[in-house]
Amino acid sequence: MTQSTDELSPERQAERDEVLTKARAAKEVAAQIAQLTTPQKNEILRQAAKDLGAATEEILAANQKDIDAGREAGLSDSLIDRLSLDADRVAGIADGLNQVAGLQDPVGEVVQGRTMDNGIQMRQIRVPLGVMGMVYEARPNVTVDAFGLALKSGNVPLLRGSKSARNSNEKLVEILQSTLEAAGLPRAGVQLLPCETRGSVQDLITARGLVDLVIPRGGAGLINAVVTGATVPTIETGTGNCHFYVDASADLDKAIAMVINGKTRRTSVCNSTECVLVDAALPAADQLRVIQALQDAGVTIHGDTEELAALGVEGAVQASEEDWAEESLSMDICAKVVDGIDGAIEHIRRYSTGHTEAIAAQDADVLLRFANEVDAAAVMLNASTAFTDGEVYGMGAEIGISTQKLHARGPMALPELTSTKWVLQGNGHTRP
Repeated sequence: MTQSTDELSPERQAERDEVLTKARAAKEVAAQIAQLTTPQKNEILRQAAKDLGAATEEILAANQKDIDAGREAGLSDSLIDRLSLDADRVAGIADGLNQVAGLQDPVGEVVQGRTMDNGIQMRQIRVPLGVMGMVYEARPNVTVDAFGLALKSGNVPLLRGSKSARNSNEKLVEILQSTLEAAGLPRAGVQLLPCETRGSVQDLITARGLVDLVIPRGGAGLINAVVTGATVPTIETGTGNCHFYVDASADLDKAIAMVINGKTRRTSVCNSTECVLVDAALPAADQLRVIQALQDAGVTIHGDTEELAALGVEGAVQASEEDWAEESLSMDICAKVVDGIDGAIEHIRRYSTGHTEAIAAQDADVLLRFANEVDAAAVMLNASTAFTDGEVYGMGAEIGISTQKLHARGPMALPELTSTKWVLQGNGHTRP
């Protein structure tokens, strides 16, 4: 139950007031941002990239404060990895803005149009959403990605990052606000919300009339809290319990390379492979080879220890129901031998979060069944799960991977951050 204003402590009241004040400021500037031309937006994005690059040392100093505090607080290695920046990562974040500047501006695009029988010209055109709330965890890059995508699509971002990334986010937003100010725009074109308590999230996601959309990006707990508690429209970016099925028809060397890439390339990301399913029709030696290749890469295997031991796997950990159902975001993976494509699809249907599912196979019929019957935002046929990424798709920086089925699904970039309106032009027409 939401706490009433009368019951709030002075600290919480101040936090709520700050959220609503910033939301009002964002609402006021939204119309101005929506009217920026494509060249104006691109110039701002490119200048912001330069300003971030020039401030690399300041950004890294702020980030080090967060890393030190995170380690002192006992954050896991995967969370520290999400939180950490270095010069290359800062350069990558800045370059993401240049990439967004080079993308087609969706605002003003005519989705469809025709002349009605009565002569009225009718067009459906893309327009900005307005004020876009972002709730996210220990990923400073999201701060800049959200700014870039919001600006290019004519929106104003309200950013509620995590307490663990406070110093990094404050420095990044300070730089972005200075870029806007130098371009003659209000600093309220991008704002960072307080992160002292979870109450600020609730303030944001219930600010109907001020906030047009909220996008949560993080773990299952965060996403569920936002989706179930919001009165503002939300787009669900889901967790990534991603599976990789190795069929008996697969090229085993390529399959192993894809599984290891999906698991070890970067364990803390949502497209990391979290479960490998091996076809029982493969020779036992090949089944063992897949699993041992993961162990040789430093991955801990979870599964039915008796079944795995019978296969010859040593050192496996007994998997719990949570292991099968949730992403680990670490050098851990679940492993199971399944009864062909039927067993793989059945397992995926039970445990998938609808993010990314992959298969290695040479049998065209098996590939077709997997593509048609697996329900996920992305299906990889003979490719690593790591390819579910907006930049890889040519979208530039993404705002998240949507696992819902309305409005947007998969990597969300510029078109997904717009709505549409109908414009009808007549000549004194009246309806009989």
